[in-house]
Amino acid sequence: MAEGTFVVNSENGSSSQHTGIEKVGGECIGERARLAIDGLSAAQRDVLERCLHALTHAKNDSHTLAALLLITRLCPAGHLDSETLRRIFEAVGLSLPARLLVTAVQGSDASGLPPEELLSLGTALLAALSTDPEMAAHPQLLTTVPLLLGLLADGSNWSPEKRAKHQGRQGMEPGNTSQTEGEAKSSQTTNPTSEEGTAENGALDSAVQLDEAVAADCYQVLFTVCALPRGPEQLLARGAVPALCRALEQKRTLSREKGLPLLGSLLSGKTRERAWSRHPAELLSLLAGVTQDFCQAIDHAQLDMCALVPQFLPSPDGTPKDADLKPTVVRLWAALRPMLQAKLTPGQLGPVLVLSACLLDLGGWEPVGPPKFCCLLVNRACVEVRMGLEEPPGAKLSPELRQTLTACYRIMEAAMEQACSGLGVEQRSNAQPQTAITGLSLQQSRQVLRVLEEAFSAVIYHLQQVDPGCYGDPFIFATFRSLCAWLAEETSCLKEEVTALLPFLIGYTRSHLQGERTEHDLSDWMAEMSVGGGSQGRAWTGKDALRYLLPALCHLSAEDAPRKVLLTLDTPALLVTFLTQGWGDLRGKGGMALARDPSMETACSALLNFAVTEPERVGKDPCFKGLESLLSEALPVLLHKPRILVLAANLCTIGLMIGRLKPVSEAPVEAGQRRFFSTSLRFLRGALDYSSGPGPARVSPSWEEWWEEAGELWRLGLQALGGCVKAQPWIVTLVREEGWLSHTLTLLGSCSALPDPDTQAAIEEALCALALQCPLCRQEISVLLKSDAKGALGSMGKLKKSLNTN
Repeated sequence: MAEGTFVVNSENGSSSQHTGIEKVGGECIGERARLAIDGLSAAQRDVLERCLHALTHAKNDSHTLAALLLITRLCPAGHLDSETLRRIFEAVGLSLPARLLVTAVQGSDASGLPPEELLSLGTALLAALSTDPEMAAHPQLLTTVPLLLGLLADGSNWSPEKRAKHQGRQGMEPGNTSQTEGEAKSSQTTNPTSEEGTAENGALDSAVQLDEAVAADCYQVLFTVCALPRGPEQLLARGAVPALCRALEQKRTLSREKGLPLLGSLLSGKTRERAWSRHPAELLSLLAGVTQDFCQAIDHAQLDMCALVPQFLPSPDGTPKDADLKPTVVRLWAALRPMLQAKLTPGQLGPVLVLSACLLDLGGWEPVGPPKFCCLLVNRACVEVRMGLEEPPGAKLSPELRQTLTACYRIMEAAMEQACSGLGVEQRSNAQPQTAITGLSLQQSRQVLRVLEEAFSAVIYHLQQVDPGCYGDPFIFATFRSLCAWLAEETSCLKEEVTALLPFLIGYTRSHLQGERTEHDLSDWMAEMSVGGGSQGRAWTGKDALRYLLPALCHLSAEDAPRKVLLTLDTPALLVTFLTQGWGDLRGKGGMALARDPSMETACSALLNFAVTEPERVGKDPCFKGLESLLSEALPVLLHKPRILVLAANLCTIGLMIGRLKPVSEAPVEAGQRRFFSTSLRFLRGALDYSSGPGPARVSPSWEEWWEEAGELWRLGLQALGGCVKAQPWIVTLVREEGWLSHTLTLLGSCSALPDPDTQAAIEEALCALALQCPLCRQEISVLLKSDAKGALGSMGKLKKSLNTN
């Protein structure tokens, strides 16, 4: 027998086998089977055992086929139990159905059977064997996937040209790295196509439709593979997306009934971004078709489609070009507006809000509609949140309601920034606010903020009921994330409620930061909910909980009442742990270009608030001692890294603010402490540049891009340096040794003015502290002042007064 070809011998009654194949392919195997193995009589079971024995000892394809025919007549393949299926698999393997498909595809006459019957039998056997998950994951079965996709995409008859192309391509393509060793071995026998050559390697005559039973069996195999842990990746690697898209475009058999749901499964999880990046043209065309069907549907059919459309939208983190996607988004919003304005039941409204949230993620507010409709959308989302979350304690939320509420959270988050910015602009000016919700009035902004406040009151109530045992629930994470987005924008409302919730917020973030026990489930659930990626596009991790809370902690740590509660919850230690882990991640990147991490900067800001407002706590809390060790290690590494200069400025300033609080000590200076102050002095002196010649001093080129943020920290650092000089006299010697004083005096003597009054005040405060503590420093400053009284130094009245007093 030739390799990869199915042959029926002319002996042993081939004609009787031939007449039985139609029954096998059409009725007795796969979805049309009706009998169950449990219903067999003792005599039938005995016959089944003898057939299995004959199958095991079959000498050729004719014997194998005869035994299979008898087995399937006794009990349809679709109803065989796993043990019987395993015995069949051990007897014939997956090579038989694979060879049946290849023989049909190649049009070989050696089998003596029509290609249609070979296809029917081959696909039916694959469908039956694939009901066992272990068999579905077998490399030999996976090699048949491209052939099945080709059948579904292009019909049942191979054209001669396509057949020749198929025969000329053996095995998996070299570029397909997903092929396993087992698949490679099997491909030598079955000559399968691979990767995205699926439909091309066996394109069928477009005029011939595939038999419905064969198509059903093909889809059964593909659905079974898709349900495997790595099934979507396996299908994506074998060209499922373009093949299924072509099947839909050409209206192939069962393409709408089964092909569209299969594509929806492929595009709804983690494979979504990869699918869109590999096949943007095909998926944009598919989305346009789905959108057209949605817009043309009426009444309940259109409402039902609301749950279907989000599966075919791209991820916000990996969208195609806006110009390609915008017309589709505009059409979808046009169809959604009447639905959102109508009276709908909660079950009908949920999918409408989910689709609205997905479109808002993709296109922002611009295509949504007029301001009045935007307010209506936000109002409906807020009402759903209030109704869904204000349930009695212990009430369990259904999966459908959780999905609806998660979508409402995203609508609310999108509305927050617009309403807050719009209100802020109009309070400062009579001009119309320039927001993405064009034309949003002051009254509408206030209305949106009011309904948001009511909704977040319900969110706070719900989170107050959460037991620590439920901290791993992804829905709780989504609810927590939404509240953090509100608190980042608005902390003046619900102050008492938020302060009372702080024990939960800190306990929740600490649990995730230390345990990180739900990362996998969290990432999967967020993908299913179509929520964009974690911080900075990364996969969701336990650290994301604290990342979302950090902006709120910055605000709350600056206010007396919430700060006292945060201190009782040991929040500074939590922030130090976060910074330590973040520094470990940065350091682990080695020679790679270090990327800016705004979350670390925000954590520094919150710690800075504690350092400024709670000096007694800084001296007693051991976490600040650990923070000093971290600063002495990290700052020298960050010294010449312009891309993370703002983080370096944060670390420098925190360390100096802590240093000014230390009591005078006679003990020798620790090496780490000396290293930190030495590095800080070098860092501070690099901010201003006077090399361009006479005239005002300028911000150094390496600082210029970040001056708006780093400049304020630099000035605060200089003020803290003055406090360090007073608290720790040994620093004066270091200031002279590191050249900070000589550099600063040279700068002041060479420039006519400093960049701004705040910069001048910061430098002046540091110089006053040095002049007060060190006679040598005072003498150097006096000499320069006398020789250049008209420069930047000459305008420092406070410094002059300090020198004259001493």
